[in-house]
Amino acid sequence: MSIFNVELKKVVDDTYDIEIGYNLSDTLVSDLENGLAGKIKKFAVITDTNVRDPYALPICEKIKHAGYSVDLFVFLAGEKSKSRETKAKIEDAMLKKGYRRDCCIIAVGGGVVTDLSGFIAGTYGRGVPFINFATTLLAAADASVGGKTAIDTPLATNTIGLFNQPQKVYIDIAAWKTLPQRQMASGMAETIKHACLGSEDMFEFIEENLDDIYSFKKFACEYIAENNCRIKYNVVMKDEREAGLRETLNLGHTVGRAIETVSDYKLLHGEALSIGMAAQALMSARLGYMSEEQAERVIKLYERAGLPTRIPDYIDREALVKKLYTDKKVRDGKLRFVLQKGIGATVEFAPGVYAKPIEESLAREIIMEL
Repeated sequence: MSIFNVELKKVVDDTYDIEIGYNLSDTLVSDLENGLAGKIKKFAVITDTNVRDPYALPICEKIKHAGYSVDLFVFLAGEKSKSRETKAKIEDAMLKKGYRRDCCIIAVGGGVVTDLSGFIAGTYGRGVPFINFATTLLAAADASVGGKTAIDTPLATNTIGLFNQPQKVYIDIAAWKTLPQRQMASGMAETIKHACLGSEDMFEFIEENLDDIYSFKKFACEYIAENNCRIKYNVVMKDEREAGLRETLNLGHTVGRAIETVSDYKLLHGEALSIGMAAQALMSARLGYMSEEQAERVIKLYERAGLPTRIPDYIDREALVKKLYTDKKVRDGKLRFVLQKGIGATVEFAPGVYAKPIEESLAREIIMEL
C-alpha cells in the first residue's frame, strides 16, 4: 500500500474594488476594455424581470457595441427565484448558448440576482469570474459585497452556497431612485443593521438624516453607501469564511430569516430582518447587553424607516420557533444568537466567539411578545 501526499499550498489574492457612483454602466464597459476580466470576450449578463429593461438590456447593448459577445439571462423577480430550479435553468441556458470556462458572468440587479449569479459563477465550469452591478440599496448594503453567494430551499434560506469573491462591485446610487419605496426600505433594514453592529455615529446619522436618504440627497446616499461597505469590509477582511467575527453580520437574522421563510416570502428580506432586529434588541436588553432605552431606539428607527417590527398575525408563531433551528449558526441542536452591545457594537462572548447559545424558552417568549 502506498500513500501519496498531494501538496496544494495556495496563495490566493481575491482583492477587488467597490466603485460607488452614478450611472456606472459606461465605467463597467471601460473597465472590461481595460482588462477587468482579462482576455475574456464572452459575457453572460444575469438579471431579473424587474431590472431587465431599465439596466440589463442597456448594459448588454454597450458591451456588444464594445465588440464583445454577450447574452442576457433573465429570471422572474423575487426571493422565490433564488432556488435550485432557477440556478439549473440558467446554467442549462448558458450551456445551450455555448458558454464554457472562457466566460465571465455579470450580475445586474439586487440581492437575489447577485446571490444567485455568484453561486452560478462559483460552480459553472468549476468556477468562472463574475462582476456585480448592484442596482438596489439591499445589494449595495449587503448582498453584493463580501463574497456570500447562496440559494434558498423550502427548508431554509441561504444555507446552500459558497464564498466567492467578484472581480469588482459597482454600486450605482442613481438606480435607487427607480426603486419602489418598499424595496428602498428593505435595503435600509440592512443599513440600520450595519450601524447597530458597527457604528454608533452611523446610527445617529441615519436617525438625523433618514428623510434626506429617502429623498435621495447626494450626501446622505453616499454616506450610507460608503459606510455600509466600510463596516462590512472591516469584518470580511478579518474573517472571510465566517469562522467567528463574520457571524456578527448575521445580527437579527436568526429570527429574520425564519420569518421570511415561514411567511412564504410575503415579507421582503429587509422587512423580515427588521422584525428580527426588534427581537434581538429585546433579547439583548433582557440579557443586560443594552439598555431598554437603546433597544427602543433601534425599534423606533426601523419603524421610522417604514419597516415592520411586529410579527404579522398570519405567521404561525410555533412554526416560527421550529424554523429557528434551520439557522446556520445552530450548533449541536442549540440556538445561537448574535446580540447587540449597546448601539454600534456586538457582544464578544469569548475570544473569537460572537454568537451565544440561547434557550428556546427565551426565544419563544420574545416571539410571542412581538
